[in-house]
Amino acid sequence: MRYDIFALALAPLVAGHGAVTSYIIGGTTYPGYTGFSPSSSPKTIQYQWPDYNPTMVVTDAKMRCNGGKSADLSAPVAAGQNVTAVWPQWTHAQGPVMVWLFKCPGDFASCSGEGKGWFKIDQMGMWGTQLNSENWGTAIVMKNLKWSSEIPKNLAPGNYLIRHELLALHQANTPQFYPECAQIVVSGSGSASPPAEKLFSIPGYAPQNDPGVTVDIYTSKATTYSPPGGDVWSGFQY
Repeated sequence: MRYDIFALALAPLVAGHGAVTSYIIGGTTYPGYTGFSPSSSPKTIQYQWPDYNPTMVVTDAKMRCNGGKSADLSAPVAAGQNVTAVWPQWTHAQGPVMVWLFKCPGDFASCSGEGKGWFKIDQMGMWGTQLNSENWGTAIVMKNLKWSSEIPKNLAPGNYLIRHELLALHQANTPQFYPECAQIVVSGSGSASPPAEKLFSIPGYAPQNDPGVTVDIYTSKATTYSPPGGDVWSGFQY
């Protein structure tokens, strides 16, 4: 297939979807992954995901890191510092933003994020009372093309996966999940870790019929919204 024809075929898909492609930590920008040129992609802290396509089913293995695998590099981050994810484009204004961590038991090469170890450190669903509005976390991403989250100040140091997830709800009964993962090394003197009730497996953190997944923003009479997967862990030791 000629490259120009291939590019035109991709255009509608790329225009409607998006993914994290870089991270800003402590004033340093860490390039991510583009998904289209694996052989030419530079080494990165980000899992190399295969495409921009959303995941539709919560049990799909792509739910974890968009089908990505272990990265070559990692980025240092001090507990209490912000990690900012950057999108080159995003066009869906209805849906929550969720940011998760997973502490690796050892080195990154042997860490796949498998098991009940994921916990939320940040999220924003809807504010106000109108589901069919732009009062959503993803609308902020659409406007700013970035999302910044603080690593809990008293988080125990170690190797962590950080997972940014956008859930687009703009199509009725067709939730679209967009997750990407990166490798960070957290430093600091903290010792806190989340309690068992804050830990989830991915995939599997919510059923497909969870109200936060199946909500129809056009017909529902609901005036509140709760993102799937529970609450944010504040970082305090219980």
